[in-house]
Amino acid sequence: MASTAVTGSVMRKVSTRNLGAHKLRLVLTVLSVVLGTAFVAGSMIFTSTVSTAFDGIFDKVALGVDTEITPKEMNSLGVPDDVLQKLQQQSGQVGIAKILPTYSGQLSVADSRGKALQTGGAPSIGSAFETPQQRLSDTESVLVQGRAPEAETEVTLNDSAAEKAGLRVGSTTKVALSRGVGTPLTVTIVGITKMPGNSSGYTNVQFQESVARDLFTDGAHSQGIDLQATPGVTAEQLKQRVSALVGSDTYKIRTGDEVRADEKDNVNQFLDVFNYILLAFAAIGLIVGTFIIYNTFSMIVAQRVRELALLRAIGASRRQVTRSVLLEAFIVGLFGAVIGLAAGVGIAAILKAVTGSTGLPSTGLQITPTAVIATLVVGVVVTMFSAYAPARRASKVAPVEAMRESQTDGQTSLTRRTVTGAILGVIGVVLVVVGATGEGKGPAATVGLGALVLIFAVVFAAPAVSRPVVSALAVVFARPFGKIGQLARTNAIRNPRRTAATAFALTLGLMLVAVIGTLGSTFKGTIDSAVDNGLKADLIVAGNQGSGFAPSVVDAVRKTDGVRSVVSFAVVGAKVDGKLVGGSAPQGDLASALPLEMEQGSAQIPADGMIISQRTGTEKGWKFGQTVDFTSLTGATVPVKVTGVFKDNNLLDPWAMGSGVYQQLMPPASRSEVFVLVKASPGTDTAALQDRLGDVTKDYLTVKVQTRAEFKGQQSSQIDQMLTVLYAMLGLALVIAVLGIVNTLALSVIERKREIGMLRAIGMARSQVRRTIYLESVLIAIFGAVLGVVLGVGFGYALVRTLKYWGLGSPVLPGTLIVVTLIGAGVVGVLAALWPAVRAARTKPLEAIADV
Repeated sequence: MASTAVTGSVMRKVSTRNLGAHKLRLVLTVLSVVLGTAFVAGSMIFTSTVSTAFDGIFDKVALGVDTEITPKEMNSLGVPDDVLQKLQQQSGQVGIAKILPTYSGQLSVADSRGKALQTGGAPSIGSAFETPQQRLSDTESVLVQGRAPEAETEVTLNDSAAEKAGLRVGSTTKVALSRGVGTPLTVTIVGITKMPGNSSGYTNVQFQESVARDLFTDGAHSQGIDLQATPGVTAEQLKQRVSALVGSDTYKIRTGDEVRADEKDNVNQFLDVFNYILLAFAAIGLIVGTFIIYNTFSMIVAQRVRELALLRAIGASRRQVTRSVLLEAFIVGLFGAVIGLAAGVGIAAILKAVTGSTGLPSTGLQITPTAVIATLVVGVVVTMFSAYAPARRASKVAPVEAMRESQTDGQTSLTRRTVTGAILGVIGVVLVVVGATGEGKGPAATVGLGALVLIFAVVFAAPAVSRPVVSALAVVFARPFGKIGQLARTNAIRNPRRTAATAFALTLGLMLVAVIGTLGSTFKGTIDSAVDNGLKADLIVAGNQGSGFAPSVVDAVRKTDGVRSVVSFAVVGAKVDGKLVGGSAPQGDLASALPLEMEQGSAQIPADGMIISQRTGTEKGWKFGQTVDFTSLTGATVPVKVTGVFKDNNLLDPWAMGSGVYQQLMPPASRSEVFVLVKASPGTDTAALQDRLGDVTKDYLTVKVQTRAEFKGQQSSQIDQMLTVLYAMLGLALVIAVLGIVNTLALSVIERKREIGMLRAIGMARSQVRRTIYLESVLIAIFGAVLGVVLGVGFGYALVRTLKYWGLGSPVLPGTLIVVTLIGAGVVGVLAALWPAVRAARTKPLEAIADV
């Protein structure tokens, strides 16, 4: 027992001293752990930071409010004035000190140049100015310059928006509403307000209360009512009394604390989704990092086989050898995770800086205990897990065999792995093909499962696949370099496990890039096809980034010289069977601008009817000739007859109704248009007409007049922006993959020090050594890239086929992306090999040959 304890103590000293004795190897190993943990830490710290910033804002929401009354349904006209009157009449009995109805709505503000003020995604809200007597809290929207609005065209503006827009007290500007029947207003800024906790980009324009009421309501409702209790009445007591007075079945009645808590919950739900997305990319980076760590420890253990065998020979057991390697892995994992945590703080700071202009609120970085613990645990667990298999494999090598001069490379037969990979590959291909033959969620899930199985198949079978594929690639990339190329090929295929593990990091990253690229190309192809084949308009008037605009835009367009016909598309929101539904209401000759293929009935929509897509009929069970009962915002039931069924059309889906029922369902204050199709009169110059339409719509601020090509370009640019974000996130995995190749090659150079020394001794020049390492790296990188692109395009193609149900067109392969990716892989191979190649070239022949 004492001997075992002494041996264990010796093994621990060997482990710790071994780390210090091989500093380069230690740095490279720690780097692999850092790469695998940094983004996990960064994503958790960043979301905690944003969450804390929002909490700070919502702590200042509804200050002074003891009870708030709002409609239960979001899609509602608001709280009727009879509720307000009832509260005013019985305020004394209920215990109400102050009553403040809220009148607000979305709008756009012109900056000092006459252009729409860009909010970066933050809200731009119009509301009623609150006098000191009306305010429920002294911290709410304080007037810091000028005075209160006293006329219909006077407003106040919050200080951050005023500064960004270049406006000040006395400035004249325009505001445009996104809905309602009004035209843009010319207003004068008479005051500057300061709001508690407003985020970057937030805009608040305040009108006289009567003006705000006219602009943002139908004149008989308010968006909500805030109440303050008299002294001695608690918020909960006031809530109960108000509920008994107005009824809690129709209205949402909450205390101020509940309002703040709900706002925080809503934001945290959004942040949870955001965090899941970040963590998904972190998981990708971690998976790639895990392969790098595994690869690293496999190489390190292989390099130390003789050393470990010597320990076995002097009495160390297999278990102690395994434990010594795991102890090293623990130390490396902990050290790497600490550095990864620091790098994660840097990543979070970068994300915070990048999102600072998007309207998200800002605060100091929040390094929470959860983020710290999660990063440390992930780093240690992943590292020890990755080190266990190589350590166990090394402990099984017989001491006498391991100490021979001619050592085995530790590679066991690949037959079992290859067979397992082949079986998984067949299963995965069958699942992907079966999924691709269907449409909808089920087939898409089947494709996803098949893709997951195929990824595991690649993990198992890649070593066997690497030899023939790398040999084939060597014909193109290595053969022109003669013996140097032949040596590079031999180095790349001599250890297929290592080659496959090194390449897999790149394979996974580029596979995801190819999937996203295929989806993006198909989305853009679908839009282009829909516009080219489905739109007959010369010009398209649309809101910026899909936002709505006031119906008065349609009248302005229709009256413009050179316009032959106009078809406008209004937004419809109502309920069917208690559920919210949305569609459009075209006005004008629909067939002239947007031809439809009808399955049943006519494309001409009667005033009291509607036409539906085939997909809508299937989903909702609506049939030709059926009458569907819609419920309006006011609660009125409006029967609408299905007079036609058209083949699925992305520009009109899911349904379109006539003008008569639209006017019954949508009150004037809630009406909004989404786009207008314009046909020019014969002989009219389209470019000149576009300029005239731009002049008559410029005061609406966010309205754009575009040709069909420009409209397609705008839609494609939005997709490109989304893809850019995804590619940027995937860039982490690719960076990790590239550094993984660097890591592997550097360790490989250490492992082959004697071999390189022998080559130098028999006459190989330093430049030839470097060239050999470059070519080896290029072969590995292109192998990984080809594997990733083939898998990614295949998965993307199959996934697109399943999405046809939702209107996605035929798959479009991203040809340019594929070519750029493969060329980029070759460049990556060269860049990744720069440092290892230089290090290999500096190997001194005599020292390397003497090294044991």
